Amino acid sequence: MKKIILLVVVTLLAITCFAQSQGAKTVVLEKNEGEARVRRPLGVLPIPTAEFILKVTPENSGSKHLVLGTEDIPPGGVIPKHKHLEQDEILLVQTGTAHVTLGDKEYDVHAGGTVFFPAQTWVSLKNSGTDSISLVFIFSSPGFERNMRCGSVPAGQTAPPINTDELKACAHEGHVEYEVLRPATK
Repeated sequence: MKKIILLVVVTLLAITCFAQSQGAKTVVLEKNEGEARVRRPLGVLPIPTAEFILKVTPENSGSKHLVLGTEDIPPGGVIPKHKHLEQDEILLVQTGTAHVTLGDKEYDVHAGGTVFFPAQTWVSLKNSGTDSISLVFIFSSPGFERNMRCGSVPAGQTAPPINTDELKACAHEGHVEYEVLRPATK
């Protein structure tokens, strides 16, 4: 029942935003459909998983108000500590167990759980369970998907390593700050 209610709420939110987006088009995608991408290997940042799918973005749907994507995070996988400078985010944990840190508070989130955090909130996530996490991410406005594209290649292409300067440029382009990339304080 909770999944149905959550699905209805997300669908209604998407429909409302689409209705307000001039030039937006309707998009219906199955689980493995969308803009499949592979992250470039990172030196200083752990990556939660190599693959992710961007499903709703300005480029593929014309949405001016939402970005939505999915990824599966294996046991032990980590989303490094970061904050979005301009976008709120919702994480829908469909399967698995996540240990989530928001600011200075920690939470264990299980299958069916929802995590919301506003822009400027430090966040990290670790798959603390024995099963993969199937995760849906929703952003309140475009921006972060530019960081995701910058640090990845389309699925099927070879993903060359990314260096720290490129990571910083991607983070800037995607309105995100990673703790590990912050200048050292003296």
